[in-house]
Amino acid sequence: MTTERLEEDTVAVTIEDGIAWVSFNRPEKRNCMSPKLNRQMMRVLDDLEFRDDVGVLVLTGEGTAWSAGMDLKEYFRENEAKGLGAVRNAQRESYGWWRRLRWYQKPTIAMVNGWCFGGGYGPLFACDLAFAAEEAQFGLSEINWGILPGGGASKVIAELVSFRRAMYHAMMGENIDGKTAAEWGLVNEALPLSNLKARVTEVAKVLLGKNPVALKATKDAIRRVREMTYDNAEDFLVRAQEAANSFDNEGRKEGIRQFIDEKSYKPGLGAYDKNR
Repeated sequence: MTTERLEEDTVAVTIEDGIAWVSFNRPEKRNCMSPKLNRQMMRVLDDLEFRDDVGVLVLTGEGTAWSAGMDLKEYFRENEAKGLGAVRNAQRESYGWWRRLRWYQKPTIAMVNGWCFGGGYGPLFACDLAFAAEEAQFGLSEINWGILPGGGASKVIAELVSFRRAMYHAMMGENIDGKTAAEWGLVNEALPLSNLKARVTEVAKVLLGKNPVALKATKDAIRRVREMTYDNAEDFLVRAQEAANSFDNEGRKEGIRQFIDEKSYKPGLGAYDKNR
């Protein structure tokens, strides 16, 4: 018999060299997202967002899964038995931290080490970048137990892959592996599980070297302009750059100075030294 974890133990956090490694920590349940885990994730995001010792957040899973989606018993059955109020509250808790992650202050990376099903597509899409093990399994299995892929999962698959692939993935209920997920665009790259953390660490270190104000403005811009006409996006991006300058105009000027005056770096080949 498995002992139920305390709420604060449903998420594990380790901070190393500017990287916050955040793990779904219910390996005995394939890291299914329960109301307890959803509440703890919001606390973790609150704690890490403006810490000076955190520059990048990596979201992964303990054990053999990233997240197998929503906990059918604790998230669905038990809340439905309590009535509509409980259902809506559980939805607010889960969608709330996914929304928070989509617009997070720091760059975020999904490190998909194993199973990623259904509701797991919410936080997958919320992360700025995603890397998967070739052995990982992705699936919208909702159709197999008689519901549609809810919780944003239908929107995620329609956003990230082609129309025909989205239809097939959602209607057939078949899994795809990490390699296929990369080919389809669900993740940036797929590589052997044994190499996954090293590659994610490499990417995180590159991000740590960038201007953090520019990174935040950039990640927000990419999400926003997807739904805009070109003219609206053009105007938005001008204003976004001006807003970013108001927060860190000296950083922008320093990058230009190092390039023009010192000739100490080339923007096409790397970042300026933000520690000077």
